[in-house]
Amino acid sequence: MSTLQDFSNAIAGVVSQASKFVVTVHAGTRFASTGVVWQPGVVVTTDHTVRQEEDLRITLPNGSTISATLVGRDPGTDLAILRFEGESEVRPASPATAEPGHVALAIGRSADTGPNVAFGVVSAVGKPWRTWHGGQIDKYIRLDISLYPGTSGAAVVDSTGALIGIATSAMSRIAPLAIPASTIDRVSREILSHGAVARPYIGVAVQPVPIPGGRGLIVLTVEANTPAGKSGILVGDILTAVADSTVSHSGELQGVLARHSPGDTVTVRLTRGGEPKQIQVVLEDRNRRQE
Repeated sequence: MSTLQDFSNAIAGVVSQASKFVVTVHAGTRFASTGVVWQPGVVVTTDHTVRQEEDLRITLPNGSTISATLVGRDPGTDLAILRFEGESEVRPASPATAEPGHVALAIGRSADTGPNVAFGVVSAVGKPWRTWHGGQIDKYIRLDISLYPGTSGAAVVDSTGALIGIATSAMSRIAPLAIPASTIDRVSREILSHGAVARPYIGVAVQPVPIPGGRGLIVLTVEANTPAGKSGILVGDILTAVADSTVSHSGELQGVLARHSPGDTVTVRLTRGGEPKQIQVVLEDRNRRQE
């Protein structure tokens, strides 16, 4: 019995410490969501729970509710960054190392009841991956945890209170995921500096096709006034390599582009009518085009 009580007290202690940097985010959803104070005056939360861009509020750990402003959002990684004026604890500087089987606690905050906790484990850890919306996540971290209403954006911590990341229910149909701390650091820096995350693109729709010695990507459409259109890429061209990296499916193409920045010039190798060609393409930012 004493061992079970010690375990229970240890978990309660972790929750008590971690909840000091967890806030409630009021952003136009039926249920308020959760956010983590990432640095002084800055909250990170999940993008899919921010339904409005004005009249945002957060409830701090001391119970006070104050105004916040949206700095920027990145649907590709399901992250949004808010600013506020007020005092709160900041998330731990050293992130946790997540391994399958490690205890994981998702710590949210309700404006009415205070901290709320879901207990589980890290069920799987995988390689970096690309989301449905083109964002790059540094590590796949699947959680065996039930996320209750309002706990998207919750701090996910290990048994010592070290931060694994924040919880999201929007990027997998199988189970909740943790957006790793390293991804949040990278995305938050870009948003705080530029208001958005740059998404280099060329402006083509492609489909894999067999070619001698492997596979390539046949161009199905070329969007008007895009890098591909400006550089002379045509429908029916078969892309075989971009920036010296072979491309055999759309994920590889997106991965190559993600390693570059808008304004970079990349060499695209392709075949047209059976003849090899090389075309220089200047990458542009997809987000700025959407504006």
